[in-house]
Amino acid sequence: MNLEWQDLHHREFTTHQLYALLALRNQVFIVEQNCPYLDIDNLDLQGDNRHILGTLEGNIVACARILAPEGQNKPVKIGRVIVSPSLRGLRLGQQLMAQAMDSCQKHWAQRTVFLSAQAHLQHFYGHFGFQAVSEVYLEDGIPHIDMQNR
Repeated sequence: MNLEWQDLHHREFTTHQLYALLALRNQVFIVEQNCPYLDIDNLDLQGDNRHILGTLEGNIVACARILAPEGQNKPVKIGRVIVSPSLRGLRLGQQLMAQAMDSCQKHWAQRTVFLSAQAHLQHFYGHFGFQAVSEVYLEDGIPHIDMQNR
C-alpha cells in the first residue's frame, strides 16, 4: 500500500489537516487506549516542530510528531507515532518511522533521537537503532520505556 508522505513544519498545516491529525490521535490515544490525558499539549504548533503525515485517498492514516531540540546537545524527540486502526498489520508503522528518521536526519543531522515508547513496542523501535535508556515506567497508566538512537 503506497501512502503519500508529507514532512510538514506546523505552519504548513491546513486547518483540515490539523483537525484530522488531532482526531486520529484522539481516536487511538484517548478512546481506543482508554487513556484520558491532554493530547493537545501546546507543542504541536511551537518553534520548528514538525509532523510526518501519511495520507491515503486524502485521509490522514498515519502520523508522527517531531519535536525540535530544546537547545545545544539536546535530542530531537519523536512522539505521537500512530497508524489508523483500520490499516494496522500492513507494515505502515515501519514506513512511518523511516519517514520520521529521514526528517530528523534532514533537519537535525548528527543529533541524538529520543522517544518515549510504549514498552511493548521496544523491539519495533529497536529495528531503527533505538536502545532502551531507562527502566520501564508508567505514563498515564501505560508501561513506557525511554529509548535513544545515537
